[in-house]
Amino acid sequence: MSEIITPTAPALLWAPDRTEMVRALWEGRPTPPLAYLRTYGCQQNVADSEHLAGMLAAMGYGFTDRPEEADLILFNTCAVREHAEERVFGNVGALKHLKRRRPELLIVLCGCMMQQSQVAERIRRSYPYVDLVFGTHAMGRFPELLYRALTGGERVFDLSEEGEAPEGLPVRREGKIKAWLSIMHGCDNFCSYCIVPYVRGREHSRTPEAILEEAGGLIAAGYRDITLLGQNVNSYGKGLAEPMNFAGLLRQVAALPGDFRLRFMTSHPKDCTEELIETIAGSDKICSHIHLPVQSGSDRILRKMNRHYTREDYLRLIDTARRKIPGVSFTSDIIVGFPTETREDFEATLSLIREVEYDALFSFIYSPRTGTPAARMEGQILEAEKSARLRELLDVQQAIGIRRYEALVGQTLRVLAEGYAKDSDRMLTGRSDANTIVNFPGDPSLIGRFLPVTVTRARNWAVEGVPAEENVPKL
Repeated sequence: MSEIITPTAPALLWAPDRTEMVRALWEGRPTPPLAYLRTYGCQQNVADSEHLAGMLAAMGYGFTDRPEEADLILFNTCAVREHAEERVFGNVGALKHLKRRRPELLIVLCGCMMQQSQVAERIRRSYPYVDLVFGTHAMGRFPELLYRALTGGERVFDLSEEGEAPEGLPVRREGKIKAWLSIMHGCDNFCSYCIVPYVRGREHSRTPEAILEEAGGLIAAGYRDITLLGQNVNSYGKGLAEPMNFAGLLRQVAALPGDFRLRFMTSHPKDCTEELIETIAGSDKICSHIHLPVQSGSDRILRKMNRHYTREDYLRLIDTARRKIPGVSFTSDIIVGFPTETREDFEATLSLIREVEYDALFSFIYSPRTGTPAARMEGQILEAEKSARLRELLDVQQAIGIRRYEALVGQTLRVLAEGYAKDSDRMLTGRSDANTIVNFPGDPSLIGRFLPVTVTRARNWAVEGVPAEENVPKL
């Protein structure tokens, strides 16, 4: 039997009373219950998972990286692409044997994927061992929902379509150097291929006061790289009592005292203003890197995507940023094989990539999303053709990336040492202000510091270098 919870009003604050009630369930237990969290999807989902982990910690849970040790398994899901959804279903299916061996194990699914009614119904019908399901609008009610699942003897589903993201949620961050800071939630753009407005809801901006307070706390705690997050940060300010746009918010955050740098994502080109570009150019704390998703280089496809800009508009932004921001770098998102995309349309995308010369691209095969206009369009492209075009695009971008990285050899970049490089216990890794991955030898004491690194070698995806200061500890 399933309990379907339909709140009568949006929950604006999380439930500390239920938090204490869950914590009280563990009184007398020799060790705390353990939670295993797995996050799918974008940086916003990562930020959400940090708040879910914070609430779990407040409710008395410890954490484990081993699902077989966990008392609670939580998947925070993504609905943007079909492959991500199928991966979730496969991984949820694999939990069946754990639940059979340990019936007391609590399995929780949440996030964008669960906000879709057809997905929640599939979970209810085909995965009876899943105990709790809730969508993006119910995150602030997590303690209440968890308490019901733990004590009510029934499965709990919250599919409510209302509810603003609450302030004051506890947070358990993944690292000590880089931090995500959400400045807004939801999306009003309704690009024809995108499910996000349907699962995240309408745009809602956090107040500048709340953002500045959180940013100040991060800086005081020693975080050095802060990324402001939103589905479209450039439209920040909707619904605020006092007028404030994204450029103004950036200036206020950058004016906070401390040794840190700011990034932001994601930007929609239609809302990227000259004021924003000048704000980036005028601050030494705002990184000289802009992630500006273009999706296609064809005006015809951009219209079908409902993107509200043209190729010419986009290239004008790129040119303005290059003139005003020294050393600016660009990354972008590209969708290959959108419905009706012809070879001519695809060639327009390739020519735009060659003209802009991105440092990196996040390229995806078009994935139909149920409920979006594009999923109903005629002229869907065969999977084999989409795959072939993606390979061709990746080859073009790889050549550009290698050339741009080779041009950095001999230059000295300001790098934040973030930790050890992948598969190495001797090389450190970090990113430059322009978002270039830089690997270099150095003592672990450098982690968390900004330092100059002179580039000595270009790789396909990064550069290598050596610290340029004589007093920097070497291995």
